[in-house]
Amino acid sequence: MATASWIIDVRDDDFEREVIERSKTTPVVVDFWAPWCGPCKTLGPMLERIADEHQGAFVLAKVNVDEAPAISQAFGIQSIPAVKGFRDGMLVNEFVGAQAESVIRQMLDGILPTATDTLVAAAKTQPPAEAEATLREALVLEPRHPYALLELGRLLGARGETEDALGMLERVSPPSPAVAEAERLAAELRTQQDGAGDIPALRARIATDPNDLAARLELGRALAATGAHEDGLGELLAVVQRDRRFDDDAARKAMVDVFAVLGNDHPLTERFRAELAKALYR
Repeated sequence: MATASWIIDVRDDDFEREVIERSKTTPVVVDFWAPWCGPCKTLGPMLERIADEHQGAFVLAKVNVDEAPAISQAFGIQSIPAVKGFRDGMLVNEFVGAQAESVIRQMLDGILPTATDTLVAAAKTQPPAEAEATLREALVLEPRHPYALLELGRLLGARGETEDALGMLERVSPPSPAVAEAERLAAELRTQQDGAGDIPALRARIATDPNDLAARLELGRALAATGAHEDGLGELLAVVQRDRRFDDDAARKAMVDVFAVLGNDHPLTERFRAELAKALYR
């Protein structure tokens, strides 16, 4: 049984919450074991001792495979003990069998917070100028650190330095979970950047000439930037329907950015994505 707050017992019904979700803030090491497993009786106490040493720097989640058959099957557990390390909601390291203590500590090195992680966490609590300096220091240590790039991109974007912000966000790469937020934020910044048009003047131009695609494109962007997403998407779709390659496919690209801002499950995204597909593949 678990004896400390950082050593917990986990079953099928709480694995998602206690391991996957928790690992987004604190690394989690999962020990798949069973009472009848001889090697588990050697490895388990060693893991618990190391967890106690770290005093909550990571969580040790113990999964009795007899009591958690679904999650054991989901992870393809065929031999125990099996140990898996999770961080940021993802499996990042693992081993099978009763390994030496050095192997366990090497695994932990791959999932415990690094000096860069510590700097990024500190930056989130600092005022903007200090946070920027901290994040740039983090990127000196790890130039591709996804969360340092994401947070610096967010900070620069809020300050109106859109091109520099986009440059940071474009460097966030898979398989980091930060990719989705970086793409959403980049889409939001591009939408705002392209939405400086004079809406009444653009409407007047379109009233005079409904086929003024440049005006429709600019109006769609301007409306989207003000939060009038439905009207903005409607204008952008009209451009695609008339000439899908107009201005280097700009209307389609702008629509994709609005979809990213709204999210895949938003009704407008679902509706206009279907209409866009019809226009593109008719």
